[in-house]
Amino acid sequence: MNFENDILLTAFASFGLGIFLGILWRTYFANKRIREAEDKARKLKEFAEREAETHKKEAELAGKDMMIKLRQEFEKETKTRRDELVVLEKRLHQKEENIEKRVDLLEKKEKDIEARIGSLRKDEDRVKMRDEELSKLIDEEKKRLQEMSSMTSEQAKDLLLKRMDEEIVQEKATRLRQMEEDIKEQSDKTARQIITTAIQRCASDHTAETTLSVVPLPSDEMKGRIIGREGRNIRALEMATGVDIIIDDTPEAVTISGFDMVRREIARIALEKLISDGRIHPGRIEEVVEKAKLEIEKTIKEEGDKAAFELGIHRMHPELLKLVGRLKYRTSFGQNALIHTKEVARIMSLMAGQLGLDPKIAVRVGLLHDIGKVIAQEVEEGTHAIAGANLAKKHGENDIVVNAIASHHEEVECNSLYGVLLCAADAISASRPGARAETLDIYVKRLESLEKIANSFKGVEKSYALQAGREVRVLVEPGKVNDDEAIVMARDIRKRVEQELEYPGQIKVIVVRETRAVEYAK
Repeated sequence: MNFENDILLTAFASFGLGIFLGILWRTYFANKRIREAEDKARKLKEFAEREAETHKKEAELAGKDMMIKLRQEFEKETKTRRDELVVLEKRLHQKEENIEKRVDLLEKKEKDIEARIGSLRKDEDRVKMRDEELSKLIDEEKKRLQEMSSMTSEQAKDLLLKRMDEEIVQEKATRLRQMEEDIKEQSDKTARQIITTAIQRCASDHTAETTLSVVPLPSDEMKGRIIGREGRNIRALEMATGVDIIIDDTPEAVTISGFDMVRREIARIALEKLISDGRIHPGRIEEVVEKAKLEIEKTIKEEGDKAAFELGIHRMHPELLKLVGRLKYRTSFGQNALIHTKEVARIMSLMAGQLGLDPKIAVRVGLLHDIGKVIAQEVEEGTHAIAGANLAKKHGENDIVVNAIASHHEEVECNSLYGVLLCAADAISASRPGARAETLDIYVKRLESLEKIANSFKGVEKSYALQAGREVRVLVEPGKVNDDEAIVMARDIRKRVEQELEYPGQIKVIVVRETRAVEYAK
């Protein structure tokens, strides 16, 4: 009985143990599956996160590509429109210039017609005066005939003798006048021979000066760099040099426009240096322009020394030579001033040699006769001849040279033959066919007058006439002129221009006031 109970207990214990082990086995496998499921879920989550990050980056890259593409399209469209505006502006400028030329031509024709009308009126007055004189003479002859009809023989004889004496005196005067004309004709013939010989022996080249300079570019892409972002580079270059930079559809070239040859040359040198260097921004532009100015000063000195060496002139004051060199960048009625002075000096030397005068003094007079034009804007009173004579006297030239310079436009009496030779040589150089064009000089003088008016105001640092005289840009010192005063100054300049100058169209006055703060980190 006990044995059976033990067997039953053993069976129940085995059964319970099996159930327990089964439960443990199922729990183990269930936990294993749960862990596998969790690992799979975690991997799926990580994979999903990586996929999401990848899609996010791809979306960002696609957005950036789209932004870059849109920006490129916008820049391309902006450049196209800017080029179209430049072309339109150029066409407008050409039309304005053509209109100005036509207006000038009409004004010139009107002046010619007025001059002819005045001449005809003078001729009409002369005819009337002659008619009146003839009427008086007829009346006098009638009176004399009436008197003679009642005269005695002695009275008639005295009257005839008196008339014969008057006729003899008149005949003497006529013969003397004829002799004077013969002497004058002979003198003119001799003078013409001397002048002709001098002209034949003096060979001088003539080049026409313009108001434009062209700078070649390595490629058309450089035009965009010169313009800069929103045009800041080209504005900085125009502001620093006082010229117009024209960028049009001309391939691989930029045009510099300005009436002042020195400014135009400074702009040309600076632009060439910027193009070769490649660094183009406002700060670099100002630095290069200052270097170009120093280079121009050096060139001016070299040109003065070169001219003196070519003509064999020694011991001339350096300041006078510098003024002579500056003539290279001036024109007189379209004729280069330095070429003109050297030509006058050579002609004077040749004529002085034929007349037995000192060629060295003649050459010196010819080279210095127009130096007053260099400082013409700085002199308040007097002409360039008087200003040049004062400069020559100040720097040690002798009285003969000073008097010849002062008298070459007959403003001062000439006290030597050198002054007479200078007048003749100056006229010879200026009267050659094609040597001068009056319209260019009138245009330059008008622009110089425009800048002179602007510079006369207090606080003005410098001023530039741009756009062929249709715009004047005035730079003021910010410490002396505030914003309100700048507005008033623009209005005052406009009034002065309207009162003192004659010009076609309208002139835009721009007053620029700029404040800069500069510090150096050490």
